[in-house]
Amino acid sequence: MVKVDRLRSQLRRAMPAGFLLLGVLIGALLVIAFGSGDTTSTPSATSSSAGNSSSGGMNMGTGATSGASAGGIKPVPMQQLGVADWQGMKITADAMTPVPFIVYNGTTSQEIKPAKNTSFHLMVQLNDAQTGVVIPYASVWATVTKGSAMPFDDRLWPMISRYMGPHYGDDVSLPGAGTYKLTLLVSPPVSARHVEYQNVWLKPHQVTFTFHWAATPAS
Repeated sequence: MVKVDRLRSQLRRAMPAGFLLLGVLIGALLVIAFGSGDTTSTPSATSSSAGNSSSGGMNMGTGATSGASAGGIKPVPMQQLGVADWQGMKITADAMTPVPFIVYNGTTSQEIKPAKNTSFHLMVQLNDAQTGVVIPYASVWATVTKGSAMPFDDRLWPMISRYMGPHYGDDVSLPGAGTYKLTLLVSPPVSARHVEYQNVWLKPHQVTFTFHWAATPAS
């Protein structure tokens, strides 16, 4: 019993030093495995601001001084056609240079290329007016008129983009320069909702914007 008690006493005295040595060894292994532990992140190439424009829309490198875009389509300076508020939903309509886009129906893809007489690509964004969060699962019907003429009357494609997220859009061809009216019929978002949205956007809503369009001069 005397030897056993002496051994226990020696072990108790040795335990603090043993734990310290074990801690040092574990720390060294962690440094080797994970580096110095510095968590400062470096922005990646995809997080740069090259895809943003001052108007909040998509910057495709087609400003007023840019050359002709692909397919012979002339560049269109970003133009805001109108902004409205519907029960806290911010509805924004923008025009930009026509670009090709892909329609995917779940099984097949079809590329839509802008015709050479296309005036601009119409984009409609739906956002929470307070938070800026995109509101999906709605639908938007757009009508463009000038007097009795109706150069565009169609449902916009639901679209996604790396630069602006979910939105609604299509290419629009106008007969020439002038003052036009853009009417948007926005349907209620068809989805499950958290309680903050339970009493809003329950019926279709229509907004109308008046804008002036100047045809892009030929180069």
